[in-house]
Amino acid sequence: MHTIDTIDELEALYEAAVPGALTKVTPTMTPLYRQWIEASRFLVLTTVGPEGTDASPRGDDGPVVHIADDHTIWLPDWRGNNRIDSLRNVVRDGRVSLMFMVPGCDNVVRVNGTAVLSPDPAITTQFERGGKNPKAVIVTTIGEMYFQCAKALMRSELWTSRDASDSVPTAGEFLKEVKNDFDAKSYDEGYPEYAKSKMW
Repeated sequence: MHTIDTIDELEALYEAAVPGALTKVTPTMTPLYRQWIEASRFLVLTTVGPEGTDASPRGDDGPVVHIADDHTIWLPDWRGNNRIDSLRNVVRDGRVSLMFMVPGCDNVVRVNGTAVLSPDPAITTQFERGGKNPKAVIVTTIGEMYFQCAKALMRSELWTSRDASDSVPTAGEFLKEVKNDFDAKSYDEGYPEYAKSKMW
C-alpha cells in the first residue's frame, strides 16, 4: 500500500482550499455562532494525551455548554462511566476540539482551543440540577471557530434516513462479546430505567 509521507505530497494530491473555507474562521464568539451553540444540545469533545486521542459524546436536555464570555466556553462533566479518559487528557495536554451539532441541521460548528478542568464551586454550581452539580467543568478558551461544510451530513442523510437501530448491536451485546456469561438481554431492558437517576 502506498502511503503519503510528506506535506508536499499531500498538497499535490488536492486542489487549493476553497477561499471561503479559510475566511470563515473567527478567533472569538460572534452573535451568530453564539446563537448556534446555544441551540446545540449535543457535541463531540476531542482531546489528545500520551496514549493517543479520545473522542467523547456530550449531551444535555438544553444547551450543552454555557458561554461564559466571547472567548470562553464551559462544558459540565456530567455523570458517565468514570473512565475519565478525556479529563486525564485535558490535565496532561490542554488541546481540545468541540464539534457542535443541532438536530435537523446539516452544518456543524467546530471550536478548537485549549482547556483546563475546574472543580471550583463558583463554576460547578452554575449547572445545578435537582441538587446535583458536576464534579468538574471543562473550561475551554477559544482559539478558532468555524462552521463545517454540510456535505458529510448530507451524504449520510443523518437526520432524514430511517431508524437503523434494529440492525446494529446493543450495548449489552457488546458487553457479552467480551464476557460470554454476561446477561445482555437484562442489561439492555433495564438500562433506560437505571440511567434515569444518573443523568446528572
